[in-house]
Amino acid sequence: MKTFEVLGTGCKKCQTTAESIERVASELGQTVTVEKVTDPAKIMEYQVMSTPAVAINGEVIHSGSVPDHEKIVGWLKP
Repeated sequence: MKTFEVLGTGCKKCQTTAESIERVASELGQTVTVEKVTDPAKIMEYQVMSTPAVAINGEVIHSGSVPDHEKIVGWLKP
């Protein structure tokens, strides 16, 4: 199971990002964990300057926008 962290202050784009990851995973029949990280100090540990950002298993893979469907599918493929 993959663990996704959505890094951001809890804005609408951050919420949409988390919901999109959960929805696409469900469509693909996969189980994922999506954690919302809103603590500015924790976000800065990732050296993220633009949110929403997404990390998988501790590695930032996206930042600055809501990822599209195809990008999320790519993250979920083995």
